[in-house]
Parts: sequence; structure tokens; C-alpha cells
Amino acid sequence: MLTASTDIQYLKGVGEKRAVVLKQKGIDTVGALLRFYPRAYLDWTAVKPISETLFFENCCVKAKIITPIKTSYIRKSMTIYKFWVEDSSGRMEVTLFNQKFLAEKLREGREYLFYGKVEGNLFKREMSSPTIMESGYNGIEPIYPASYNLSSKMIEKLVKTAVSSLCLEETLPEEIRKRNGLCDIKFSIENIHFPRTPENLERAKKRLVFEELFVLQAGLNFLKKHSRGKTGCKIEKNYLGEFQSKIPFSLTNAQIRVINEALYDMSSGKPMNRLIQGDVGSGKTAVAAALMFVTALNGFQSALMAPTEILAEQHFKTLSGIMESTGIKCGLLTGSLTKKQKNSLKDALKKGEIDVIVGTHALLVDDVEFDNLGLVITDEQHRFGVAQRGKLSPKGENPHTLVMSATPIPRTLGLIIYGDLDISIIDEYPKGRQSIDTYCVDTSYRQRIYNYIKKFLDEGRQGYIVCPLVEENETMDITPASEYYEKLKSGEFKDYTVGLLHGKMKPQDKDRVMRSFAAGEIQLLIATTVIEVGIDVPNAVIMVIENAERFGLSQLHQLRGRIGRGKHKSSCILISDNKSPDTKKRLNVIKNSCDGFKIADADLELRGPGDFLGSRQHGLPDMKIADIFADREILHLAGKEVEFLLKSDPTLKNPENTGLRKEISALYKKLNAN
Repeated sequence: MLTASTDIQYLKGVGEKRAVVLKQKGIDTVGALLRFYPRAYLDWTAVKPISETLFFENCCVKAKIITPIKTSYIRKSMTIYKFWVEDSSGRMEVTLFNQKFLAEKLREGREYLFYGKVEGNLFKREMSSPTIMESGYNGIEPIYPASYNLSSKMIEKLVKTAVSSLCLEETLPEEIRKRNGLCDIKFSIENIHFPRTPENLERAKKRLVFEELFVLQAGLNFLKKHSRGKTGCKIEKNYLGEFQSKIPFSLTNAQIRVINEALYDMSSGKPMNRLIQGDVGSGKTAVAAALMFVTALNGFQSALMAPTEILAEQHFKTLSGIMESTGIKCGLLTGSLTKKQKNSLKDALKKGEIDVIVGTHALLVDDVEFDNLGLVITDEQHRFGVAQRGKLSPKGENPHTLVMSATPIPRTLGLIIYGDLDISIIDEYPKGRQSIDTYCVDTSYRQRIYNYIKKFLDEGRQGYIVCPLVEENETMDITPASEYYEKLKSGEFKDYTVGLLHGKMKPQDKDRVMRSFAAGEIQLLIATTVIEVGIDVPNAVIMVIENAERFGLSQLHQLRGRIGRGKHKSSCILISDNKSPDTKKRLNVIKNSCDGFKIADADLELRGPGDFLGSRQHGLPDMKIADIFADREILHLAGKEVEFLLKSDPTLKNPENTGLRKEISALYKKLNAN
């Protein structure tokens, strides 16, 4: 008998060869096939009169063929078939391309259903390459993601076989379904694939979206609980007041709140697992310093890992300055140190002579040992990849973990990406932080922009010009950063020192350029997004971003955050010749806001979660049917139900939760594997 876990090759109509093709699509079991949802539907039930069809929208028309089918041979590989159809409201011309078999089946004088996009004008409506059915057909047809060796019709046929031969186990408890008006699993699977009515399709989708978000959040809740054992690094005393008395600046209310949230975790006897999100310049490093200070006075060591040497050095310099009057000893471990320097540092670390160590991936090497590691901090964690997040923790006795990120992520998305972490947000800037004037212009302003840049450079300031990353196979009219650099260096900015920075440079060359820029030796830096997470150069006050429409809003905001870090007024200029309303809307968001979280929300809404995340490193499964932004109300409801259920049945041992437990176990294995 077939079950959801049965290998797909044993489903009737599959076999070994077709199973290989299906598995390439991620369909390895019968259950996975049933969760391979249609990408669209042809609704043959919603028939529209020809005169009421809307241009450039898909629709279904029932009409009679009223002319003979005219055949035209355009060239050897192209044959066109044209004919007119009519209903009681009007006429429409239909065109078929290279569809001889279909054209020969159609009969003049007979009525058919035509599904496709209507084009033309008020005087002549047209439909090209429609899907055509007999007029008596009445249903909603699923369309699946297809490939050259696996058509949508073939997938539809296999799904029908699976639906008719598989007894599905319910995954959502009846009480939760009733409370949220959700249909059962059998109805939802049948009607997501073969809906009898549009209303049934909506009911099925609502239940499956809820289920997906419910199972994911329940699985992450398990992940969070399983990652929390006991820690040997319990913080007994809170020295925040003493820290504040020793530093030469005042913490903001947001910084104090976030520090206290972390210290509450660290004093609980369980290891902290917390993400701190804060916009560029919000003071995350000061929060890290406070926690390291308290950790040190409680007798434990701290480690902070940064993605690049230059960023590690910047953190070390900042922390050393803050800790100077506290008696806390800091060290810096990077790959460029000599062997003798590394050995000396490692020896001091092992003996407990260093309280705070800052470093790069060099901290992950096996021979880096601690005397009593209590707190692990990773900066810009997404730069490391999930696999490295926990590499430092085994060097201590279940130490506390803090992740810092300046990449604003909407809270709804943060719940999914960082579901195994508690989230703290620094939503306030320290006093004195400069606002950045942002302008959107087209290329006709370029000469004026160059003159504007020169004004700042002549005053002793520095600036950036950012170019989009251009792939080799792109043919768009965009100049790569290297060509742009050569042009400006020998032309408009020949009297200035100009540098180049891009991702294909060797690490040591990138490092050399950034050091020169930080030292003021380079006045104008031509760069790609490699500077998105860069070092602090307070003297950089002007940034120009070419082809700004090619960047995401959050990325533009991150880039803009490289300036406005000192006492001088800063400006960011976005250049784009793209006149589309969507582009204008997106760039106006950046122009009118400096709030990274509002910008991130707008970015998520405008681009969708897939594009927002880009190349995802967090290891979580793709959403098969839910949309994190569009379905955020359901996400919230599902989260509340997860809390309620796990309070009453923490281990899901009750019989009605058996199916759910299996789903979560499967997901938990995937999450752990990542």
C-alpha cells in the first residue's frame, strides 16, 4: 500500500527513468508529489463575453468559429493559423503558431472555449496561442512547473493517481482547524490540485498556507528548545551601571533595553541565543562591549568574530578604546599575524590572560583554546553561512551566543530566518548621528554630479561611486566598475587619487585598497557592492550609485550607510534612467526614509521574500505555497496557535498530534542538516 513516504518510482505510471526526472524537481516521494502545487490555474468556469474582456489579462471566452482557418507559411520553421470567432457580444481573431494538429481538429461553425491573453484595441480584439477546449468542459485546470522532459499534463496525471490511491494522515488537530475555519487535509490536497470551484481552491490554499507556516514555526520552536540546555557560564552579577560610569558616552534607551534583554538570558542558567538587529550607526558594538564587560567581571571570556580582517581590526580598535579604563584585556587574532604572534596570543588566551578576543575565521582553528569561554559574538552573521554559526561554541561549556546584524530584516521575515534565535532590535540612533540627504536623478546630471563630488574632495573629504555587479553574460548598457575606473582615473578625476574595489580582486588586494581609503590616501573609491559591509571611514561624505534600479532597497540603504559616519554633512545620489513607475516608487522610498526597517518592509512588499533574501544561506526550507509577506496575518495566527498547542502538549505525544509530530520531525531533520 502506498504511503506519503513511498519512493516516487513505485507510483503507477512512474518507474525508474521518470523517477530520476521527478527527483531532480525535488519530488522523491509520493507525499512530495502531492505537495508539488500548481503554479497557476486555467479557470474554464469563469467565461466572459468577448466585449467585456480586459486587454492584457488572461480570460476564458466561449465562442463559435465563424471563418475558415487560414494557413500562412512565414518561413521554414514557422506556420501561422488564423481564424475569427464570435459570441453574442462581439468578434475576436485567434492566432495559432506551429499548431497544425490542433488547427486540423477545429471545425468552422462549432463552439469552443478559448483561454488566453486578449490583446489588440477597441476596434479589434485578438488572442494568440490560446488553450482551446470543447465548449462542454467545465472545471479549473492545474498548471504545474514543467520542463522539456516532464510536461504539466504528465504531472497532473501522476497527481491524480496519487490522490486516488493514498490515504492522507491529518497534520492539524481538529480543534485548531475548527478555531481557524480550516478544511481537512483530504479536501485541501484534492482541491489545491483539482478544485471544483474557485471558492474550494481558496479554502484549500488557506489551510495549506496555515499548515506550512504552523509546521515551520513549531519546528523552529523545537529547534530553539533543543539548542537550550544548561550553560556553565551563568552570569551572576549585572555590572551595567559600572560599565556606563566608565565609558565617555551615554547609551541610548534602546541600547540599554537590548543589553538588559541579553543579560536576562545570560543569568537564566540556559545559554542565550539572541540576534541583535540595528541599523548602521545604531551602536551595536557598544552593546557588545557592555556584554563583554559584564561577562569578564563574572569571570568568563568573550570572542567576537568578524567576516574580514579590516572589520575585525576596526572592532578591536573600538573595543580597546571602550575597555581602556575598565581593566579588561583585549586581543586580536587574524590570519595575517606571524606564527610567533599567533602562538603568543593563543597561549595567553588558553591561560585566561585575555578577556576579550576579536578575530576572523582564524578563531575557528582547532588549536585556539579558551580558559573559560562564556560569550560568542558573530558580526554580520549572514556573511559566514549557517554552518559556521556554531563553530566557536564547542570551545566553551555551552556559552552564550549573540549574533549582530546591520542588515535590516522585517520582523515577519526575521521570525522565519532567525527562528532559532530571540530577536532584539536597536531602534534608536545615538545623539549626533548625521542624517544623509538623498537625491534621485538621471544621467543628464552626470557632469553636475562630478563637479559636486570634486567640491567635497577639494575640501579634504572622500567619496564613493558604486557600480552594479555586471555578469559576463549580460548585454545591458552598463559599464563594469573596472572600465568606469579607468575612464574616470584618466579623465574627469585625473587630478585626484582614485581607487578600485570589486569582488573578483584577491583578498589581499581588496584589503590594501580599503586600508588606503581608510587612511585617506584614496580620495574617490570606485566600487561594487563589496563595500556594503565595510569599515568605518568618517571622512567619506559623498556616495553616487550608478544604475540604482538594479539594487534592492535594503542593499541601497546598506550602501548609503557607508557615509554619514562622521561630523560632516553627507549626500547620496542615486542615478537611474529607468522611468517605470515601479522603479520611481522604489527609489522614492530610499529618498524619503533613513529607517532601515521601514525600508526593509517596503523592499519585502515590492520584491517578495525570494528576491529579498537573494541567495539564502540560512538553510530553511523554501515556502511551497505560503508567502511570508502576503500571508503575514496567517503567519501571526499560526504562531499564536503554536504557542497555545505547545503549552498544552510540549512533546506532541497526544494521539491527535501524531501527524503533526511526524511533519515537524521531518522538518527538524532538514533544519538540523543545514
